[in-house]
Amino acid sequence: MLGLPKSTEFNKRIPKQKFYENLSVTPAIKTAFTEQIKIIYWRNKLAATTLNLAPGKLVTEIEAFEIRLTSPDLDEDILRLIDREIPYHILFLLEYDGKYQAAMGYKEAASSGKAAFKVERYYRTEWLTEEELSLHLEGLTIDAVYENFIRQIAGDRLVGNKNTTLKESVEQQKQREQIEKQIAALETKMKKEKQLNRKMELKAEIKKLRQALVNAQNSKIER
Repeated sequence: MLGLPKSTEFNKRIPKQKFYENLSVTPAIKTAFTEQIKIIYWRNKLAATTLNLAPGKLVTEIEAFEIRLTSPDLDEDILRLIDREIPYHILFLLEYDGKYQAAMGYKEAASSGKAAFKVERYYRTEWLTEEELSLHLEGLTIDAVYENFIRQIAGDRLVGNKNTTLKESVEQQKQREQIEKQIAALETKMKKEKQLNRKMELKAEIKKLRQALVNAQNSKIER
């Protein structure tokens, strides 16, 4: 799958209860896990030992898990549970009814707690046929391979150039989303506002935020 080198193939089925049987998970997550997932396969192990690449400073291994689903809607908390328990970065290949979706979390080392990592957010492709789903193995280190996988999956949601780190791109996206939420809230407020003066004030605030959005986009491209 994905045309990954044969040297990385693992192809081991993992009983899904392995991910929650010894954990204190909520009944809702356990139910979602059992009802939404059919089978989990550990398809590939991408590491310096399986690829002719240098080890990463932040990413030591990338595991590729194929998860066959009972419906196209998978609770993201399930991905978080798996990501939290596996001390490596994970490329999820979700399958439903012959279509595939690649998903990957922006994962950082946890500063506290029992979990090795914390996942800031997940990026997913559209649902595609196996032939259409294409991820290229790019980079000279495992760090670079991970970053390129994330950027390929995220597409236009993460914009940057060779000087923009993945962390910076993710932070910029978060800032952009926060501004967009502020604009949407103010627009809703403006529609309900009866006083003309207050409407004009809200309109001016929205204009400032839209300009901030443009400036953020331009600075991201120019970096």
